[in-house]
Amino acid sequence: MPSLNINATPMSLTINGQTLETRLDPETPLLSFLRNDLALNGPKYGCGLGQCGSCTVLVDGQAARSCVIPLEGVQGRAITTLEGLGTLAEPHLIQQAFITEQAAQCGYCLNGMIMMTASLLARTLSPSEQEIRSELSSNFCRCGTHVEIIRAVKRAAQLMREAKHPQVGKHGT
Repeated sequence: MPSLNINATPMSLTINGQTLETRLDPETPLLSFLRNDLALNGPKYGCGLGQCGSCTVLVDGQAARSCVIPLEGVQGRAITTLEGLGTLAEPHLIQQAFITEQAAQCGYCLNGMIMMTASLLARTLSPSEQEIRSELSSNFCRCGTHVEIIRAVKRAAQLMREAKHPQVGKHGT
């Protein structure tokens, strides 16, 4: 049940390809709505300041920090969460690459790493290692799986090139 309050405003949001009509405070952070009202728990609450990357989603195909974006800022835009890229039965090629490379330890940063990878590979399917490092540099991983994450991004790019599948997700571009 969506959270209602006195400042609630009718809103139309498109999340993972589905248009939702709801009444919410327009200043509600996108992350709160995704996790609390829609049970989309791919994006994580990390710092709450948009600095750690664990809350990253795609907004019109571009990586964005959902903890600092108010709902009013995403009306009429396509929002893709980790759940919108693929499923357990049919993971996206990026998700499959992260699984194959065992690019997770605790998994808390994984959402942000995968979504940043999706944003990067939407722009180029042949990123250099420096481009990969630069793209992921604002996402914090405290477990030290950086080597595996970089390998996973390289594998994802290769898989997507081989599949001639430049789209990052069903709903992300």
